[in-house]
Amino acid sequence: MGSYLIRRLLLVIPTLWAIITLNFFIVQIAPGGPVDQAIAAIQFGNTSAIPGLSNNSMESTHRATGVSNAAEGQYRGARGLDPEIIAEITHRYGFDKPLHVRYFNMLKDYLSFNFGNSLFRSASVISLIKDSLPVSVSLGLWSTLIIYLVSIPLGIRKAVHNGSTFDVWSSALIIIGYAVPAFLFAIMLIVVFAGGSYLDWFPLRGLVSAHFDTLPWYKKIADYLWHITLPVLATVISGFAALTMLTKNAFLDEIRKQYVVTARAKGLGEKQILSRHVFRNAMLLVIAGFPATFISMFFTGSLLIEVMFSLNGLGLLGYESTISRDYPVMFGTLYIFTLLGLLLNILSDITYTLVDPRIDFEGRK
Repeated sequence: MGSYLIRRLLLVIPTLWAIITLNFFIVQIAPGGPVDQAIAAIQFGNTSAIPGLSNNSMESTHRATGVSNAAEGQYRGARGLDPEIIAEITHRYGFDKPLHVRYFNMLKDYLSFNFGNSLFRSASVISLIKDSLPVSVSLGLWSTLIIYLVSIPLGIRKAVHNGSTFDVWSSALIIIGYAVPAFLFAIMLIVVFAGGSYLDWFPLRGLVSAHFDTLPWYKKIADYLWHITLPVLATVISGFAALTMLTKNAFLDEIRKQYVVTARAKGLGEKQILSRHVFRNAMLLVIAGFPATFISMFFTGSLLIEVMFSLNGLGLLGYESTISRDYPVMFGTLYIFTLLGLLLNILSDITYTLVDPRIDFEGRK
C-alpha cells in the first residue's frame, strides 16, 4: 500500500499542472480580462476598485485626452483615456509581459503556494482563501456528514424492505426533496425561521455573531451551531436522493447473490449476514462516491447558499473572482479545489482497504 500511495501522490503533481495549464490558456483567449475590467471601472469613475494605481493617473482620468491608435487597437473599451493610464494598468496587472513569461512565473510561484495578490481587492490571495475556507469547510463537512448518516441507514432499510409501504413512501419523499432546488428551500427556511414572515429563531448573516470572541467556549459552540443550522439544512435537502438510492441498489445487488443464500442456508441471521458479508461489499460503491459528494457540497452545492445567507465562503470567492476576472484569486481557488479533490480520491482508496482488506492496490498492474 505504501508504494501505491507514493505513486498516487506523485501523480498529483502532473494532474495539477495539466488542469492549471489548460485553464490558464483558455482564460487568456476569453474576452473582458482584468485590464478591460479596470478600464471600465475608470470610465465609470470607480478608481477605488483598482488598488495600486498612482494618484497622478487617477487625476488624469478626469481629463479626456484623445486615444492613440495603439491603445485603441489593443483595448477597444479604452477610448477617451490617456495611453499612459492604459500602460500603467497593463503593467500593474502584469500584462505587459509575454504570455509564456506570465505562465512560467505562475508555475514557479504555485510551487511554493504563492498565489500573489488580488487584482481588485487590497489583500493577498492566500489571506482571502484563509478567510473563506472555514465557511466552506463547515458547510461541506456538516452537509456530507448528515447526508451519509441519514442516507446509508435509510438505504439499507429500503433494501431490506424492498417493495414495502415504507420503501414506496420514503422514495416519494426523497424524490420530492431532490426535485426542490436548494435555493428555493433556503428561501422557505428564511421566510419561516429567520424573521421573514413567521418565526425569528435563527440569524440570517455570517457564520458567528459579532461578539463571538467574547463568549465562553460552550457559548461559542452554541453560537456557531445556531448560525450554521439553516445553511446546512438548505444544502443537504437535495443530497439524500442519490446516496440513498445508491446504497439501496448496492445492498439489493449483494443480497441477491449466491453467497447470501448460502449464508442463510447455514443458519446465519439477517443481521449477521448484513453486517459480516453484505455491508463490506455493498459499501464499496458508497465510499467511491464520497469525494464527489464532498466536493459538490464544498463548492457547487454551497454557492447559492453562501450568497443567500451572506457567508463569505470559498465558492462565493471563486465565483466573484471569475465574474470580475480576478485571475490570481480565480486560479488560486481552482488550485485549492483541485488539490483537495485529488487528495480526497486518495483518501477514498485508503478507505477501500479499511472496509475490505481483500482489496490490494499493490497487486494492480
